[in-house]
Amino acid sequence: QVQLVESGGGLVQAGGSLRLSCAASGRTYSRYAMGWFRQAPGKEREFVTAINWSGRSTAYAGSVEGRFTISRDNAKNTVYLQMNSLKPEDTAVYYCAAAEPLRDVVVTNGPEFLYWGQGTQVTVSS
Repeated sequence: QVQLVESGGGLVQAGGSLRLSCAASGRTYSRYAMGWFRQAPGKEREFVTAINWSGRSTAYAGSVEGRFTISRDNAKNTVYLQMNSLKPEDTAVYYCAAAEPLRDVVVTNGPEFLYWGQGTQVTVSS
């Protein structure tokens, strides 16, 4: 089992940047595919981005492509989400999640993620 703790959320003006971190503890972190999801008030949780074990492959939702970057440092058991050119519609609680695929692939389907963090609030003002 792995425990996930997000940090780095906050209030930022439109056009600004934030970097979220997700620190993992537990067994064999480097074998987990990681993802970021978000949930805005009154909306369903949605996929944002994901990265495979090795960090060589990533996937992004169309709404964040070109603005957000996911990365990981397996030596530090941490995955990052760099968010640039933030928009008010990016306002949400952001969740880090871990999946255990059998191969080194990107996982984007929410139900395949077994472990979730508690979330961190990101608020973008206009």
